Amino acid sequence: MELDPNYYQTIEQHASAEFSDRGSKFVGLAYPVSSIEEFKTVLNDVKKDHPKASHHCFAYRIGADGMTYRVTDAGEPSGTAGRPILGQIDSKGLTNTCVIVVRYFGGTLLGVPGLINAYKSAASMALQLTPLIRKSVEIPYEIQFDYTVTNDVLKALRRFNCSILRQEMQLFCLYDIGIPKIHENECKRMLEDVRGLALKKKSDSL
Repeated sequence: MELDPNYYQTIEQHASAEFSDRGSKFVGLAYPVSSIEEFKTVLNDVKKDHPKASHHCFAYRIGADGMTYRVTDAGEPSGTAGRPILGQIDSKGLTNTCVIVVRYFGGTLLGVPGLINAYKSAASMALQLTPLIRKSVEIPYEIQFDYTVTNDVLKALRRFNCSILRQEMQLFCLYDIGIPKIHENECKRMLEDVRGLALKKKSDSL
């Protein structure tokens, strides 16, 4: 899937929609997620909220490069649920996005074409109800610095729209940050000019 190397598209917030066919109800639930662990938490919450559903089918695509993905039919015939859901995520060019479709069985079998249409429709409807946003691909770094130069550090981070992911503020400060890929070199140069600051690149883009 083609993605701009400096930006990716995701959804802004959770959204849900319902689709019904011959007595079965399909609840499409879309969520922004940035890791597999975050997705697992979302899935567990959905299962708690819908304990009587007959199926909890899903698909997700995660990572700035969109290369981490998974689909599951959760007991439905192979290829009738997870793949159609992922197809809707991909049709909008999204990553860091999951869609879970919860089915309440209505007593009538829908057949393979009916199931594909139902899961596709529920996913599509949920994704239409949440704004799409473009985010910068960020490169993770760890920085250490003396608290006396905090203002200089924050000035650089604000100038290049960096994310502060974690911070420990003591006499010696430790930050995990995300530097937008498009500004990586300029931001590094500005940070390296800060007196006594140590900069270390971490693995994987955000």
